[in-house]
Amino acid sequence: MISVYKVSPKKKTITGTVKDGKAIPIEGATVRIKASKTGTSTGKDGSFTIQATDNDVLEIISVGFKSTTVPVKGNALHIVLETSVEELQEVVLVGSRKGARVKTESPVPVDVININSVGQTTAKPDLVSMLNMSVPSFNYNKQSGADGSDAIDFASLRGLGFDQTLVLINGKRRHMAAFVNEFGTRGRGNSGTDLNAIPEAAIDRVEILRDGASAQYGSDAIAGVINIILKKEVKKFTVNAGYSGYYDHTYNTLNNVDPSQYYTGNQFDGKTFNMGVNYGLPIGKKGGFINIGANFLNQGKTFRALPDTNWTTDPNSKLVAPYIAEYRRAFGDGSVTSGGALFNMEIPIAGSNTSFYAFGGYNYKHSNVYAWSRNFADHPEKFPTDANGNLIFVPGIMHVIDPTGGTIDPNAVYYNPQEDVYIKDVSLAMGFKGSYSKGWDWDLSNVIGRNDFHYYGNNTFNGTLPQNIVSTKTRFDDGGFNFLQNTANYDVSKRFNSVANGLTLSFGAEFRFEQYKIYKGEDDSWGYTIAQRYYPNVGATRDVASGSQGFPGFRPTDEVNATRTNIGGYANAAIDMTKEWLIDAAIRLENYSDFGFVNTYKLATRYKLTDNFNIRGSVSTGFRAPSLQQINFSNINTNIVAGSLQYIWLAPNNSAVAKAAGIPKLTQETSVNGSVGFAYKPAKNFTITVDGYMIQIKNRVIFSGQFDATLPALAPYMPVVSPPLNSVQFFANAVNTTNTGVDIVLDYNKKWGKNGFKALLAGNLQNINIDKINIPAPLNTTYFDQQTFFSSREQAFLKASAPKSKFSLLLEYTVNKFSIGTHLTYFGKLTTKGYGYSSLPGAAAGGPGGAGISDAGLGYDPYVTADNGTSVVPEDFVYHGKLTTDIYTSFHLNKNVSWVVGADNLFNVHPDIAATAGAKMNSWGDSESGGPFDAVQMGYNGLRLFSRILLNF
Repeated sequence: MISVYKVSPKKKTITGTVKDGKAIPIEGATVRIKASKTGTSTGKDGSFTIQATDNDVLEIISVGFKSTTVPVKGNALHIVLETSVEELQEVVLVGSRKGARVKTESPVPVDVININSVGQTTAKPDLVSMLNMSVPSFNYNKQSGADGSDAIDFASLRGLGFDQTLVLINGKRRHMAAFVNEFGTRGRGNSGTDLNAIPEAAIDRVEILRDGASAQYGSDAIAGVINIILKKEVKKFTVNAGYSGYYDHTYNTLNNVDPSQYYTGNQFDGKTFNMGVNYGLPIGKKGGFINIGANFLNQGKTFRALPDTNWTTDPNSKLVAPYIAEYRRAFGDGSVTSGGALFNMEIPIAGSNTSFYAFGGYNYKHSNVYAWSRNFADHPEKFPTDANGNLIFVPGIMHVIDPTGGTIDPNAVYYNPQEDVYIKDVSLAMGFKGSYSKGWDWDLSNVIGRNDFHYYGNNTFNGTLPQNIVSTKTRFDDGGFNFLQNTANYDVSKRFNSVANGLTLSFGAEFRFEQYKIYKGEDDSWGYTIAQRYYPNVGATRDVASGSQGFPGFRPTDEVNATRTNIGGYANAAIDMTKEWLIDAAIRLENYSDFGFVNTYKLATRYKLTDNFNIRGSVSTGFRAPSLQQINFSNINTNIVAGSLQYIWLAPNNSAVAKAAGIPKLTQETSVNGSVGFAYKPAKNFTITVDGYMIQIKNRVIFSGQFDATLPALAPYMPVVSPPLNSVQFFANAVNTTNTGVDIVLDYNKKWGKNGFKALLAGNLQNINIDKINIPAPLNTTYFDQQTFFSSREQAFLKASAPKSKFSLLLEYTVNKFSIGTHLTYFGKLTTKGYGYSSLPGAAAGGPGGAGISDAGLGYDPYVTADNGTSVVPEDFVYHGKLTTDIYTSFHLNKNVSWVVGADNLFNVHPDIAATAGAKMNSWGDSESGGPFDAVQMGYNGLRLFSRILLNF
């Protein structure tokens, strides 16, 4: 008998490289033996080493490229992967600590926004407004008359606060702005990240993770994460230059029956020139590069008012009231000049699996905005006057209503203080990344960023200055604040192809240092001389208003230099249990030097029911650390209440009066997030995703109302200043909320020959509910105190953080070198409240169910007298859903030059007028903005025409 023994082929060491069609190494590609599924992954230079036999076949897989198989021949393999255009457009990096995924196969919803494409077909010149048009769950409101909020644009996701969305650049934490929203604005008490300080020309795409991710990324990621991916292109020079302006043929102040009542500009206003340039250079021969993008923007002011509010002269006027907007004679956008650049660089180190990378930049912004108007007829104490209380008229700053001859009626004089805001933003990230010998990838980085916000009062006055300069000193250095953040990270990860269908383990540690400073303004910006003066035009003696009008400067008592540190660590595991079932789990532990320890968890999963239908869901806990800005911000502002000048102190959280009021030390906001949804691809070019979510948040930080400084619990702890303080307010962890909603995206993209058709419908339906208000015991003795702490008016503004619904539809058709498209955006209904200047008949002062006599004008269950004069109605400002229509046409003049023309808001649609139905006479001017419109997402400037030239070399 002859025995036959089968001799197994001998394994040998195979080395190789994996590159793309441009000979650029592909990092992280999976290289495995097809029969056994054992394998490895490529390093930074695209190289790999694997044990295989001559009979084996290698399978090479990388997201964004077509998979390929290669038989083992010889000991060295050089493999080139072909780009998969369809997949490359959908690859996302955010949502997992290691490894890219096709968007529809992610266990959590992610939007991918191509900023180059969006920025070419709209008049919108900045990143925030582009994203607001493109992403329905993205929320942004342009402010007017809200101090520094007019100069910086914050945004958020899913109706949450501006500071509850984390921003990353290339996966690294971006620093926040130094500014905190204060008076007259949405999101008061919140800070945020200044997205417009990041040049769009440097951005390749924006990934928006619509899911809680604190366990993966840390603080602020309650609503989700915005990850900005920078360009890597080389040997390509691009220019995007555009010019635009508004033609609002209805509400431009020049169209008012009496334009002298308002500040005016031109019929074609808000004129804007913006330009972005980008260029990249290769470094070395192993895929190194440096890419630089820069932007410049110059945008003019807009002026808006109702054409006629006088029903006695125009029965078709928009209001039933014989009044003009006397408190907002300069309502509209401020002017902006900004410029900045950002670089992105990576250099493989020769002879190693290590690369050095860096990115960073600088941005400068100057914004000139108008504060609320000052009218001599009502408040002469805010004007320069002589010792007898007579107006000192200053030409060029003061305006006269319907001037006649050489005689100026003082009661017809007004002026609008201007706030000059200078914002400087600088950042730098540097790091090394590479691979250990056993296949562990590592990344060591440090990111530092600083934001400085400096106020100047311009064309304004401090009425308490000496007579020799009171009318000539019209510009003041009001001081400002800055925020610095330094974040160091070390991350490691490895892919185990032999565990189930693949397991990726990731670990990391983070150390973060933060510093917040407030620096004082010049003495004349906040200083005062205690003085009372008799004003003949009102027949009364009043306190002269101290400080520069518009925004009084920061005082020496406001100065602060606060720091804190935190250290954290995380672990993340993503395992493909089968080809169909993915599980992703994360845990994070952090310790803050100022409030202590937090931990968060996340579990996400995705299951492929079929090749084209996935279900997905997640549950997680989250947190947001109170910002140093919220803990330490302090200033003294002025306001007019019932005709009397009031001095209001925003006390820092660590002050004695905050403790006396029972305001606890600020601590973290915590959340529980849940989501469930599906991704369906019924055809090659058609994708549908639907995701529902619920976000429960406890201890949200809010900005309290104003408490009387003479309250027995507070008076002993109020600082002794002159003039004495009238009231005080605080930051506090005070509100529990639940946000629920559904995100819907339908995406169709078809190309044939030189033709193409694109359709994208995206929508968000959402609701915000206030579950509980946590009122400190010393401030919870009466209904009046409860409403002072967080009034029904403030509750309405929190609920109006986002409209009930928002939908966008993009349609584009391309024929050869010609494209035409439209972008329709529907902004759903939302409701806010006024301050309330009337009471419910028979209501007890300070009692529930009515504003009460003593509550009137303070926003407590606000009511106003109806136009019939015999009843009162709730002072609700209802903004019904509106649809805006943008159109554009592009011409490819040749392979290097394209021209785009179009119009945003083609039909000149505006929000509803800011007045209460049935009580327009008494509610007019009592909205948040004080002007004809409130700050809602669609904006108030009307039709905008634009033209762009695109160069590509």
